[in-house]
Amino acid sequence: MHTEKGNVLLAEDDLSLGYVIKDSLEQEGYRVVLCSNGEQAWQYFQKESFHICLLDIMMPLKDGFEVARKIRQKNDIIPILFLTAKSMEEDKLKGFKSGADDYITKPFSMKELLMRMNVFLRRSKKLFSDNVTEYNLGAIRFSYTELKLFSKDETAGLTQKEADLLKFFCDHSNGILKREEILLNVWGKDDYFLGRSMDVFITKLRKHFKWDPSVNIETIHGFGFRLNVPDS
Repeated sequence: MHTEKGNVLLAEDDLSLGYVIKDSLEQEGYRVVLCSNGEQAWQYFQKESFHICLLDIMMPLKDGFEVARKIRQKNDIIPILFLTAKSMEEDKLKGFKSGADDYITKPFSMKELLMRMNVFLRRSKKLFSDNVTEYNLGAIRFSYTELKLFSKDETAGLTQKEADLLKFFCDHSNGILKREEILLNVWGKDDYFLGRSMDVFITKLRKHFKWDPSVNIETIHGFGFRLNVPDS
């Protein structure tokens, strides 16, 4: 008898594929709620507690992009993976902009899906179990648990992904981090499209550092980045 590893929201309008995925995940110890359209998935998300969302893109009533956007408005933390037959660059970038953490292109093996899911679920647990959750960055205080940055006069909220990224920088402050190292530790894999997404998040973080110009994320061209923090 498998123990439950977590609750999965699965939205897939191809029900024959949906039941195959559902059965496979349940055999691995997950509890799965299968929805056949985006509206049904959104209704379930509001009523129940889930640990991860698997969303098809092309669905009736609401497509995966719209469902992901609505989930992100309500929850910054839960991992969202797109299940998609589309491999166009624009669709992948649109997916990341709507709040997805990753995508998996059909046809895929259950082994690959399980590996992707485990990366996100394991990282979620690890990030919350790390001892250090408060950081002083010059005149800025970063609270990982509160998802906030504080200066003397201002406060800014962060998304979970922004906080995950900043925490990784803080844990390696004043050291050079390779692009692929950041991607593997924060996103779970080194991927061109995820790299584009990472660049967007770094740009957002840099805007907050205007509170203390001595703190900055430096681009090391052709290699990676370094979070420069003055000695306290």
